[in-house]
Amino acid sequence: MHTNQIIECVPNFSEGRDMSIIRQITDEIEKIEGVRLLDVDPGKATNRTVVTFVGHPKAVIEAAYQAIKKASELIDMSKHQGEHPRMGATDVCPFIPISGISMEETAAYAHELGKRVGETLDIPIFMYESAATKPERQNLAIIRAGEYEGMAAKLKDPKWYPDYGTNTFNDRAGATVIGARDFLVAYNVNLNTTSVRRANSVAFDVRENGRIKTDAKGKNVLDVSGEPIRIPGACKSVKAIGWFIEEYGIAQISMNLTNINETPLHIAFDECCKSAQSRGLRVTGSELVGLVPKSVLIDAGKHFLKQQKRSVGISEKELIHIAVRTLGLDELSPFDPSKKVIEYLMEDKTSHPLVQKTLTDFANETASESPAPGGGSISAYVGALGVSLGTMVANLSSHKVGWDDKIEYFSQKAEEGQKLKDTLIDLVDADTHAFNKIMDALKMPKATDEDKAARKAAMHTATIGAIEVPLKVMRVSLESMNMLKEMAENGNPNSVSDAGVGAMCARTAVEGAALNVRINCSGFDDKEYVASALAQVNEMLRNAKEMEGEIINVVEKLI
Repeated sequence: MHTNQIIECVPNFSEGRDMSIIRQITDEIEKIEGVRLLDVDPGKATNRTVVTFVGHPKAVIEAAYQAIKKASELIDMSKHQGEHPRMGATDVCPFIPISGISMEETAAYAHELGKRVGETLDIPIFMYESAATKPERQNLAIIRAGEYEGMAAKLKDPKWYPDYGTNTFNDRAGATVIGARDFLVAYNVNLNTTSVRRANSVAFDVRENGRIKTDAKGKNVLDVSGEPIRIPGACKSVKAIGWFIEEYGIAQISMNLTNINETPLHIAFDECCKSAQSRGLRVTGSELVGLVPKSVLIDAGKHFLKQQKRSVGISEKELIHIAVRTLGLDELSPFDPSKKVIEYLMEDKTSHPLVQKTLTDFANETASESPAPGGGSISAYVGALGVSLGTMVANLSSHKVGWDDKIEYFSQKAEEGQKLKDTLIDLVDADTHAFNKIMDALKMPKATDEDKAARKAAMHTATIGAIEVPLKVMRVSLESMNMLKEMAENGNPNSVSDAGVGAMCARTAVEGAALNVRINCSGFDDKEYVASALAQVNEMLRNAKEMEGEIINVVEKLI
């Protein structure tokens, strides 16, 4: 529903025993607005703490910088000992794209942080994985070879000059590796067996590394250089092993999916089912360890619906429900998407107060003496209802007996409708937020010339916002009329009247939002902007009237 960019950051700090030090570092993260601390996982033996937080890229960079700075002040690497390989107070700091952002953009943010840390904190910085500056620096283990103790000598080698910062060793903070990598999903698949050997046989079938080839006598088959030949498994970027979980009395295939673009969760699950069945076993469910991006479950829901030859154009909530039920994510314990999906944990429930209401409460709020929600929010909501009707026609048509060859077409149209509906739902509250910003600007002081200038600037920005939101309502509602027309012409004839009502709603949304644009333009002093906005309004009004006429003609002929 939201197109906000979200990245995850998982810094590893070389302190796992002194909780007061760890708390001081995580406090720095929590101070930054726009960031949410999700997990703090200290290890005594490793003397290392893995911290997970998410947020908007700029906020995440700021939080990461402050945490690295605090760690460099509190952790003395010259006294550090632990089981885990390490080279710095902040040992590694990866960024992971979660939603609305590419790997390239994420890597650019990693470089922004690397440069800032290197220049201001005098810590040698190496960039790795997707942010690596050289192929040999992609692998973290290669960069970290020699660890903290070998770093002073390593930095003197021109091949190992850091990407940012000085090649003078910082004996207190050590060196830090910063980068961008894919999201890693820790995922376990449950089997109806207690045999670790059987679970391993499935793991070897599935994982990329596969198994060692053996001859008829069970001996390893070697290549010309004497190394064992491996038979690769079905899934790229998947590591897997079988184990027995005493708590549940079952064996599991424990997997790390290191690149969910190469092997999504649902494909790994399907391959486990296929292998298990071929070995007389059955997959009974699965469990997610930690958090996942929303796309992981939505893609799984769509995949399973396509297998059933059903429309994928259903709501996000329903898609996730299908994924959870098919994957059996609730077999071992209840599965709550609001606690397992990163975007839901990030969501600010207070930012959408209107659409959280019941229909009755929404109507009552509109009917109250408060000026908002007003005509703009109502126009957006009417538009959402209109395109929802078109989406319903698409979904009903995809189930029509004898129309199996049209499932993909109607599924695609329903998916299109869901996206338009979600955008319009977001605009319901956006319109009220825009109105509130004008109210806030009007309340600003105007005692001095400086006050007056600040108030005028705030009013200008707020007025443009109050015009842009209804303009977007018009554009999206008008776009929905194309889909509504197709559903009137091609959809299930029994539902044609619904497409007609949808078209009427869409035109009402366009005309209602146009009134909003016009009232906010009146008296606005940016004449050039006003002229452009009103020209767009007039064109969209013409198009909406024409489109509604065409759709109603189709409806009238069919009924």
